[in-house]
Amino acid sequence: MSSREIRLIEEADGEWSAVDVETSVVSQGETRQEALEVLDEAVALYTDDDGTAIGDEVAYLEDHGINPAEVTDPRDLPDFMQ
Repeated sequence: MSSREIRLIEEADGEWSAVDVETSVVSQGETRQEALEVLDEAVALYTDDDGTAIGDEVAYLEDHGINPAEVTDPRDLPDFMQ
């Protein structure tokens, strides 16, 4: 079983931030639970099928049939790559 370190931060405005320490992925929510749920989704998008972080974004796009040169608007990329 692998371990995963997550940090929860209550912001000044009352919202919560959740940080996955290994991947540096951050999410926010109105509650701790919401921040954690959004973090799980964000980490799943950020990691490859085997659970490892995507290190080379260009290679990842190419592996999934996307030509990086054709992505002219960053909004066309998945949220975690913007």
